[in-house]
Amino acid sequence: MKVTFTPEDGEPQVFDYNPNKLLSAEREALEKRTGVSFQQFSMGVLRGHALCRRALLHVLLKRQHPTLSFDDVDFCWDELTVEMTKGEITLATERMREKGGDEDIVEAMLKGYDEAPEDEGKARLPFAV
Repeated sequence: MKVTFTPEDGEPQVFDYNPNKLLSAEREALEKRTGVSFQQFSMGVLRGHALCRRALLHVLLKRQHPTLSFDDVDFCWDELTVEMTKGEITLATERMREKGGDEDIVEAMLKGYDEAPEDEGKARLPFAV
C-alpha cells in the first residue's frame, strides 16, 4: 500500500506500507492504540477509519522521528491518502472471487485499478480475504 502524507506546510512524504515489515512492538502499539485486532485495524485503514489511519501515520512517522508522540500527529483529512497498489487490487479481487465474495465489492475495487500506484516488489495484502 502507498500512504502519502502531504502536510499543508511541508513536502509530501510517501510510505510503502508493508504490514509484514512492521515490528511486533509496532503491531502491538497499533492494536493497543485502536483497541482492535491487527486484522480489524488493517480493514479500518482501508475503510477510512480515522483513528486507524492516524495510528498508522504515527507509526510510519515515528520511524523517522523516534520521540514523536501520538498527540503530535494531527492532520487535515485531505492531507493523507491510502491506496492499494495494482498488485494488491489484483490479488484481493482474485482471492475474493475464489471464495465467492461479493462481486459488487470486487467491481468497486477494480474501478480504481487504473489510478492505483504500481507495486515495488511482490504484492501482499494487509488483511485476509
